[in-house]
Amino acid sequence: MNYWLLTLTFLSVNLDFFFMLIFLLKKYQVVKVMLGYLFGNLILLILSYAVGKALLVFLPEWLLGILGILPIYLAFHDDDDETGDKHQRSQILSVTMTYLSVCAGCNLSIFLPVLVGESFAHFLLTLVFIGSLTLLVVLIIKLVAEIPVITNLMTRYGEKLMKVCYVLIGLWVFWDSGLISHIVAFF
Repeated sequence: MNYWLLTLTFLSVNLDFFFMLIFLLKKYQVVKVMLGYLFGNLILLILSYAVGKALLVFLPEWLLGILGILPIYLAFHDDDDETGDKHQRSQILSVTMTYLSVCAGCNLSIFLPVLVGESFAHFLLTLVFIGSLTLLVVLIIKLVAEIPVITNLMTRYGEKLMKVCYVLIGLWVFWDSGLISHIVAFF
């Protein structure tokens, strides 16, 4: 398991949501935002892992390396997701539903190729690792949200940085799955 790749994947997939977290943290209690964000992340990770394992039953892992095209596609595809806060039952549910509505497509398409070859034990470690990152990020964003310079920089360069990370993740999936070595061996 590559913790650097998991960290890069988590940060790049969630970079756009970090802006939403600033607003959610101004609206809701920190603990409620942490739990809602954590639940949303865990739901999407479990779905990504389950779909990846289902695909592995039918296809070899090196062929699933083609899924690396998904993060690269997302880097060049502009989709302006907008979500309203329609879920007022609880703060935790509101944050979870906001996260799922904003990030489900990206997270599934990015984490699916990253998790496809992982064993169940490594997947459990991934859940703990990403869960820890999720909670840590909320605390950091709470602190950073108060600094105007940081907010301006994220607004100005956040989108470009996210796209670079998506391309790097896609290229890593091509390499790590064995797809590139199979293509090279073909020639």
